Amino acid sequence: MAVRERAKRQQETDLVEMAWDPITRIVGSLGIYTKIDFKQKRVAECYSTSSIFRGYSIFMKGKDPRDAHFITSRICGICGDNHATCSVYAQNMAYGVRPPHLAEWIINLGEAAEYMFDHNIFQENLVGVDFCEKMVSETNPGVLEQANHTEAPNAGAHGYRTIGDIMRSLNPLEGEFYREALQVSRTTREMFCLMEGRHVHPSTLYPGGVGTVATIQLFTDYLTRLMRYVEFMKRVVPMHDDLFDFFYEALPGYDQVGLRRTLLGCWGSFQDPAHCDFTYENMTDWGRKMFVTPGIVVDGKLVTTDLVDINLGIRILLGSSYYEDWVGKEVFVKKDALGNPVDERHPWNQHTIPKPQKRDFDNNYSWVMSPRWFDGNDHLALDTGGGPLARLWATALAGLVDTGYTKATGQSVQINLPKTMSKPEVTFEWKIPKYGSNTIERNRARTYFQAYAAASALHFMDKALEEIRAGHTKTWTPFKVPDEANSCGFTEAAA
Repeated sequence: MAVRERAKRQQETDLVEMAWDPITRIVGSLGIYTKIDFKQKRVAECYSTSSIFRGYSIFMKGKDPRDAHFITSRICGICGDNHATCSVYAQNMAYGVRPPHLAEWIINLGEAAEYMFDHNIFQENLVGVDFCEKMVSETNPGVLEQANHTEAPNAGAHGYRTIGDIMRSLNPLEGEFYREALQVSRTTREMFCLMEGRHVHPSTLYPGGVGTVATIQLFTDYLTRLMRYVEFMKRVVPMHDDLFDFFYEALPGYDQVGLRRTLLGCWGSFQDPAHCDFTYENMTDWGRKMFVTPGIVVDGKLVTTDLVDINLGIRILLGSSYYEDWVGKEVFVKKDALGNPVDERHPWNQHTIPKPQKRDFDNNYSWVMSPRWFDGNDHLALDTGGGPLARLWATALAGLVDTGYTKATGQSVQINLPKTMSKPEVTFEWKIPKYGSNTIERNRARTYFQAYAAASALHFMDKALEEIRAGHTKTWTPFKVPDEANSCGFTEAAA
């Protein structure tokens, strides 16, 4: 009876099954399986899967912990350095080592370059395809016609007279802006390599600091590339604002695309070496000094900026994954260094027990578990994959960051870019979006965070050069590996 009723409903609504597996614009292990009601213009069912078993928590056992960052960076061929940096932060805490200030500024410069690289190539060469002339002409020809007759409000800043001109510039391999962005991504990779040796798996990043030889020439080479990127951003931000705002106007209801409850998790990024000692006991304080503020945002409201609370709230649930439960097995950490109880589903207490099986959408269908954040009542599925939105939203509401180049106001983030070769100084302001967390605003945040990363890098450059000129050229602190330690590290993956 239930089967007949389901078939009847499916016939009435004309559900169409569609699948994309693998999705090749990103690492090729993601699959999406859906049922779409085209009459109602809605997705009735959707499942995301991962077909790859990674197993790092298993084969890291028994390894020398000093190699952890070299190994775990291989989790991803796109943001491997973010994984390496997170591992190094955790090792610093475990070994009780505090890197020299200059080393932290070098790491910050490297990570800023990674954000600039990733967001640029993702936005212009992957996401931009969805908004380019060729795509829109096939999917919404009427929208393209409207774009061709719509003046771009910020044409004076980016050089494209109409929205249609912007779309043509984004055509894959042929578009002017598409090709320019590819060249810019090369420059940002060079910037990263100057600081951390190799992209995307750093070769000069270690617990205790870096192996980078710090010279004025090194920072000059980075700065010349950075200033070209800053000039580039003075075109990119207004261009994307014009493009995204047009889609809201041309397609009523587009604000509903990708709209979900605003549940955001930001782990923070860019340490301030004047405050960060990598001790768990002081993590609340030095976490709030990060140049991207950690925070949990629930329904648009900032719940906490305390990294200790954020850490203790993390839960790893099985969800629909191919693993056995570990409840009742050994609990590795019962209390943290501050005496707070640690849940058995916290990552510190996770047991990874693979259980391969056939994909079953009514039961288990993925090699990915279900990370959640527990707010005391509910296990919240925080949006961190749209990382730039979470970063800017948490930083804006916290109102803690003020470097001169960047400032969090409590409702927005101001980004001040200095004069460049052919453009005057510019101030951009990212504001908390009225539409909430949807596809357009996640894309817009990625654009603004490119400018934020560039502005932050200017601050880090100033600080690094201060260290060099003061004769503080040491970039590594010796340490001893203890027999036993418990630690954590937090930073953002580029996403």
